[in-house]
Amino acid sequence: MYIEQGRKGKLGMWKYLPIPIAFLGLMGLNFWLASIMDLDMNAFMEKQILAKGKNRFFAENLIVFAVFLGALFFWVKYVHQQSIRSLTTSRKKIDWKRVFFMFGLMALYILITTGITYFMVPEDYEINFNAEPFFILATIAIILVPIQTSFEEYLFRGYLMQGLGLATKTRWIPLLLTSVIFGLMHSANPEVEMIGPIIMVYYIGTGFFLGIITLMDEGLELALGFHAANNLVTALLVTSTWTAFQTDSLLLYTAEPEINFEIMIPVLVVFPIFLLILAKKYKWSGWKDKLFGKIEAEPLLEEK
Repeated sequence: MYIEQGRKGKLGMWKYLPIPIAFLGLMGLNFWLASIMDLDMNAFMEKQILAKGKNRFFAENLIVFAVFLGALFFWVKYVHQQSIRSLTTSRKKIDWKRVFFMFGLMALYILITTGITYFMVPEDYEINFNAEPFFILATIAIILVPIQTSFEEYLFRGYLMQGLGLATKTRWIPLLLTSVIFGLMHSANPEVEMIGPIIMVYYIGTGFFLGIITLMDEGLELALGFHAANNLVTALLVTSTWTAFQTDSLLLYTAEPEINFEIMIPVLVVFPIFLLILAKKYKWSGWKDKLFGKIEAEPLLEEK
C-alpha cells in the first residue's frame, strides 16, 4: 500500500525531519515576523506589486517552491535512497490519466461555479483581460504553479504521510496531522485576515479531502491533479485584491469577502460529491482499513 512504499529505501526517522523543518520553519518565521511587526499583509502585498508588477511578484513567490521541490527530490533519492515513483504511487508506474482526470474535474467545477456567480452578480466582477500581461502570466503559471502545488502534495500527502505512517504504524494519525498542518500553513494568507479564522475550515477540510483520496487511491496522482487545477485555473481566471494570488487574470473580483455558509460548501457538499465520483470510477473499497487500519510492522523488500 501507499504508506508502506516509504520502506522502499533506507529508513531512519531523523531523515524525515530536515526538509519539513526547513519549509515549515520558513513559513512560521514569516508569520511570526508579520505578527510582531503588526504587518498589514494586504498593504504589504499591494506595495510590492506596485513596485515590481503582478507577474514578477507572482513569479518570485512561486520560484521558492521549485527550490524546495528539487531539494525534496534530491533528499528522497540520495539520502533515503527511495525512488520518486514510490514516493508518488504504489502502482508500478505513475498513472498520468488519474492526474489529468482529477485536473479536468476540478477545472470544470471552477469554470462552472465562476461562470454562474459572474452571471448572477456581474457587478462583483471586472473584466481584467490585457493580452500581453495575461500571456506572460499564463507562461509563468503553467510552468511554476504545478511545481508549487506538486511540492505541497509531495511534502504533505507524500513524504510526511509516509514518514508519519511508518513512525506511528497508523493511517489516521498521518491523515489528521498532515491535514491540520497543511491548513495551518495557510494562516498567513491575506484571505485569513480578510475573512477570519473560519476559512481555516476550508483549508483544513481541503487537506483532509486530499489525504483521503491519496490513501484510498494508494497514490498521489489524484491529489496532484486537484491541487494543480485549483491553483492554476484560479490564477488565470479570477483573483482579487485580497487573495494570496494577485495576478493579471481574466476577471477581477471586486466585492468584499463575506463570512457566510458558502465557505463550507466545498467541504460539506463538493468534496463528498467528488469522493463519490472517484470511488465509483476507481472502484474503491476497504475504506475503514485504508483510512484507519494499522501499518504492518514487517518491512518490504528493498528496491533493486
